[in-house]
Amino acid sequence: MAIDCITIEQYLHEHIPMSKAMAVAVASINDSGVLLSAPLAPNINHRNTVFGGSISTLAILSAWTFVHVQLKTLNIPSRIVIQSNSLEYTNPATGDVQARCFSPDSNVWQCFINTLTKRGKGRISLSSEVYSNGLLVGQFHGKYVALKSND
Repeated sequence: MAIDCITIEQYLHEHIPMSKAMAVAVASINDSGVLLSAPLAPNINHRNTVFGGSISTLAILSAWTFVHVQLKTLNIPSRIVIQSNSLEYTNPATGDVQARCFSPDSNVWQCFINTLTKRGKGRISLSSEVYSNGLLVGQFHGKYVALKSND
């Protein structure tokens, strides 16, 4: 999959302004998943660690970006929304953060695509891990809904 990270990053900054305020960068996109990063400075809290809301947003964005890129690659115009999520914070994030959304099992992904193309709506559960200075700081699980559009 040949994806231009800069183009995806620009898309996020234009269409999800919070990503620009957080200085989110698209570090990599490949068949195994998506890696986003954000620096400490614009996401810092009163404890000099990354604000929990920023960690949550980065995790949500990593999985949303995975679905967005995959559907674009397959030429399936869709509106993607998050339906539900949970995030377990495991350690304070004392530096820049990285969120990696892992590609789901191929059977799960294919079922999602089949449902989306046949019914115009599909749901998929995805997971992300968030790290800071090599330490796991959050484990994310979210359910996303894609609705076919005419865009």
